[in-house]
Amino acid sequence: MGRVANKIALVTGGASGIGLAAAKLFAEEGATVAIADRDAAAAQSAVAAIGQRASLYRLDVTSESDWIAATDTVVRDHGRLDVLVNCAGVALLKDVEATTLEEWHTLMAVNLDGTFLGCKHAVRVMKERGGGSIVNMSSVAGLIGAANLAAYCASKGGVRLLTKSVALHCVRKGYNIRCNSVHPSFAETPMLDTMLASARNPEKLAANFAMAAPLGRLAQPIEIARAILYLASNESTFTTGAELVVDGGLTAA
Repeated sequence: MGRVANKIALVTGGASGIGLAAAKLFAEEGATVAIADRDAAAAQSAVAAIGQRASLYRLDVTSESDWIAATDTVVRDHGRLDVLVNCAGVALLKDVEATTLEEWHTLMAVNLDGTFLGCKHAVRVMKERGGGSIVNMSSVAGLIGAANLAAYCASKGGVRLLTKSVALHCVRKGYNIRCNSVHPSFAETPMLDTMLASARNPEKLAANFAMAAPLGRLAQPIEIARAILYLASNESTFTTGAELVVDGGLTAA
């Protein structure tokens, strides 16, 4: 217990899936957690479930003005921001021919623009208060290709290299801010449910997803959250610009 004791953490996409698992784990390990999610009702339920260590913040990750307001408000309320987890994301089960430009822009706005804005404004407030840790949610789809995830692969590959750029920038500026990415394979989350619902044969696709990893199953959100916790904690003070892969062996096969 206490691996992130007294840290102030902002988690986007914190109302469900991996974001919610991370928020709960952070609170259990002693952090104060600011939960941001576009689903206000789900976010309120998450805050209620976590208890006094959690609070709700309004944030549309595609809006720079929202990012400025959210990060400034966290600092006003708690004195600093120690950890940002950029976990908000969407997926699209379509190949390059089937993807419309509007769908491409919408997905990039959330997955890549949102992560860029989060990094930009976390750095802005962290650098004045001694540093911090930024954890960006990428994917195995940011490391290897998938024919039917054209926009998603592109966005998560972008997150991977943005993370490295931010990490190097912060080192060279002497900000004491670390930035790392997490790369899970398919996990049992509402986002996966949405992907499956759009498939012609959801049962077959679900089985394929489960068997994609050599371990032969889907990941549980808590298994990804533990990796996030490590990167947020002081246990990883010599880790920056890294890719932490949590994929059941998928990229090793």
